[in-house]
Parts: sequence; structure tokens; C-alpha cells
Amino acid sequence: MCEPFIRNHQYNFIKKQAGILEQALRTIADPKVLESVRSGTEAKIVGLFPNAEDARKQMLEEVSALKTAEDFQKYMRTLEPYMAEFPQITKNQIQKLFPKNKKLKIPDLTMIDHRYVTYLGWNDAATNKLFIVYPLNGQFIGLEGRFTPTNKKSFCFLCNRYEELALFSAVSKKRPANASPDYYKAVGNYLCMNSHECNKNLTDTSALEKFIESVIGLTGYSYPV
Repeated sequence: MCEPFIRNHQYNFIKKQAGILEQALRTIADPKVLESVRSGTEAKIVGLFPNAEDARKQMLEEVSALKTAEDFQKYMRTLEPYMAEFPQITKNQIQKLFPKNKKLKIPDLTMIDHRYVTYLGWNDAATNKLFIVYPLNGQFIGLEGRFTPTNKKSFCFLCNRYEELALFSAVSKKRPANASPDYYKAVGNYLCMNSHECNKNLTDTSALEKFIESVIGLTGYSYPV
């Protein structure tokens, strides 16, 4: 039985590194350079799982032996059964993350393949707001902010891919020790218009976690995973 251990963004990272190696095999003739790319690719992928048991390491290390396009496709398919799903969450739990939003529109969770989700994200066109749900340190974190389309492409701060962007701006819950009662601070950044595409491209969660911390710290709206 396959025990899932690869999160969506890690799977995306592996796919990206495998793609770089596949491209190198098609364009580089020098054996020494190719060997360097092979070993580097293997090290980066295995390095994602420093505590992985030997059987898992061996499976991941197989990337360095791949040669053909079919080999690479088979390798990625082999990893799919080991993908860990986004933690189960109900509509009621999501509603509790956003207690002030009584008319919260929640996506149909049954229509989502949770293996390919690092964060749940959806926007409400009626209110021009974006909602993000993310599991952090054993807690579901809810993030709500203004969602303003830019009508242009650039690099998303979350997935670092060139996509159609929107400005996401959230009111910070963090307050300086001596802040006045009317203290106000908004934190914003540019991210993909389409959260589904962003999840497909995301290879690292550090930017998302840093943004969450800048808005609400590690407290704020949360619910146990």
C-alpha cells in the first residue's frame, strides 16, 4: 500500500527538475556536463525529503537513470500514488475561519482533486475579495483580502510563473506594541488570477507562509487540521 508523503508543491518541484534534466538530455552532448545535471537533479529532489526512508529515496533517485520522454512520463506517474491530499476540511470549518463574512461563498469541495492543492483559493466577484485557506503548523489559516485584477501578465509572488495577475491586499492583524487605536496597515502582493493554475505551478510554500505571517502572524483566524 502506498503511503502518501509528497505534497502538491513538492510534486511540482520534482516535475520541474525532471523537465530540466529531460531538456538537458536533448540539448547537451558533453557526458561530463550531463552527469553533473543528473546528479544535481537527483540531489535536489531527494533533498526535499531529508527524513525519507530508504525505499522512498531509491524511488526518487530513479530520476537520474531516465533517458527518454516516455521514461520521464512514467516516472511522474509512478509518484502520483504517493501524493498527499490537502487535509480534509468542511464548509463549516471554512466558515469559522471567516466569522465576520456571514454570506461567504465557498467552492464545491467535492469537485476539487485535493492531491493537486497546496492552498485553497477562490475569489468572490461580487465583493472583489479573495479567500485563501492554508494548513500551517497543524492549523488551518484563513486569509481574506481585496482582489483587484491588473489585466496584465507578470510574475506571481507565490508560484513565480508568468501569468495573469491580480493585486491581493489584506489588512494586517499585527499591531506594534504602542499602536494607536486607529492603527491601520494593509499588506499586498501580486498573485495569479487563477488559484488552480497557481497550485499547478507552485514549487515552494515559503512566500505564502511569509505573507500569512506578515498579515496575521501565526495566530489570527485558525482551525485545527
